[in-house]
Amino acid sequence: MDWNTYLGLFDEILDKRLTEAPYDKEEYWNYVRMNKARTMRWLKQNPISEASMKAMKSIDTPQKWILITEPWCGDAAHSTPIVYLLSELNPNIELEIVLRDSSDLIDSYLTNGGKSIPKLVVRDQNGNDLFDWGPRPEEAQTIVMDMKNKEEPYEAVHKVIQNWYNKNESTLIQEELNELFSGVKV
Repeated sequence: MDWNTYLGLFDEILDKRLTEAPYDKEEYWNYVRMNKARTMRWLKQNPISEASMKAMKSIDTPQKWILITEPWCGDAAHSTPIVYLLSELNPNIELEIVLRDSSDLIDSYLTNGGKSIPKLVVRDQNGNDLFDWGPRPEEAQTIVMDMKNKEEPYEAVHKVIQNWYNKNESTLIQEELNELFSGVKV
């Protein structure tokens, strides 16, 4: 699906037009409500750095970006809008959104054996993987893993990581992607 269809999915869920699992549970509906607000905030702020603009504009061959995600995913609310904004900077980039729970694609891009999202897969014009990124910047991943290893409650992990995203203002998402793109030889 394209980005606008993905955004429309938030409305389908929030308007209760999509009610199959997991959206039949109030907690998931609440996740989607919060994540839509976060996504829209990032789109409005458009915090794309000059370095990221330069990196995206330097892509001179077609690429397909496949973003594996779900509307209920808290990490996705912070990184998917950044990926979208980056993709819009260059007509050589085609962005496709794939829902994790509706596809087996994620099985080829596991993180520590898990289906962690969001996951960005960047392919060249021949369909070869150039790299994948996700589910979150390394610093955030370290925080999450440390808290999980200490068996911190989900609510505590969630609060800490949401604060981290807000303070980081997408800087590390962009820096990590820029570094990956700088290593791509097409």
